[in-house]
This record gives sequence, C-alpha cells and structure tokens, in this order.
Amino acid sequence: MKLTAERIIDAGMAVFAETGYHGLSMRRVAQRLDVHAGSLYYHVPSKSALVRLMADRVARQAYEAGTAALAELPPGAGWPERVEAQLVALRGTLRRHPGGAVMFADSPKVLSAGALASMERLLECLRDAGLPAEHAAVGADALLSHVTGFVLQEQSESPSVAVGVEEGLALRERFPLTVAAASTLGEDEKYARSVRLLCAGLGTLLA
Repeated sequence: MKLTAERIIDAGMAVFAETGYHGLSMRRVAQRLDVHAGSLYYHVPSKSALVRLMADRVARQAYEAGTAALAELPPGAGWPERVEAQLVALRGTLRRHPGGAVMFADSPKVLSAGALASMERLLECLRDAGLPAEHAAVGADALLSHVTGFVLQEQSESPSVAVGVEEGLALRERFPLTVAAASTLGEDEKYARSVRLLCAGLGTLLA
C-alpha cells in the first residue's frame, strides 16, 4: 500500500496505544508499517509533528461526535442538555482511543483546529445561556478538564488491588461514606450526574 500521512497516523496511534508517549518513536511506527524510518519523513517530519497530527485527529472526531449529538436533541433543548450532549459525545470518542484522554488534553497546546472548535462551541453555548464572559472561559475549561480527567481514570492501566473480607469490612467501617459512594452508581450514570452538577454550579452564575 502507498505510504501516506493518514497511514502513518494510524500506525502512530496503534503504537501509542501499546507503549504510551515515551514508547512512541518514528522507528517503531516504521516497523509497524514495514518500511524504512527515513521514508516517514517525506510525509511527517518528526515525532512531535506526528503527535500533533494524532491529537488533532482525536479532537476532530470529538467535534464531529458532538455535532451529531447536538443534532439529535429535541428542538428547544436547554443549554445544560446541549452541554451534556457534547460532553457525553466527547467521552465516547476519547474512550475509543487508548490514550485518547492524554492526546485530547494536549491538543489545545498544539493549536488543534478540532480542539479549538470544540472549545469555541462550548463557549458559545455558555455565552448564549447568559454566563458572564469572565466565567465562561473558566467554566468551559473546567468542563473539558473534567472529561479528560474522568476518561484518564477509566483508561488507567493500574492493576486492581484485591481486598480481603476482613480488610474490606475495616475499610467500610472507617470510610463508610466513601465506600458507599463508590459502589452506588455505574460509570455512565456517575459521569452524567457529574456533568449535571457542574452545569448546575455554572447555572448559579447566569446573568
């Protein structure tokens, strides 16, 4: 197959999923494509350029997913529903890519058009709701940071720790509220409620 930037991005994302940022190298990407590393540089000049392209791909997919989610809302949906639709779609996109949360978090730093478009649309939503400008930027950033942090925890590769019965009972007695909160909701419901709580907080600042 002809070597293209898109194929190199595909391979880069596959290597990133297996090794993380520090394991990503042009040499490993070339090995995955079964080509000489030097041939990559005709299409992607460096590892940093490849990371920028990967981050932009994830961000563009997230923006498109948000567009589709907004289109499915009923006419007249309020701003909290519009925010939730975008953030649910964003989480879904990031979860489809191992390391997606890390790449999306870095995408504004590399001036990804997709990431900037998502931020712009979220800011417009908050502005149209009546949130003062001095709060809108912080609010939008907090919402997006919440998504990346939530997915980062979901994608964590830390091994689960087995807890014995006696230890579990001791923890329940010592931290009853924390243990109860951890076992009450599934991840999807917890995520939806967390977004609604953030929107409720922003709602108190409406002009």
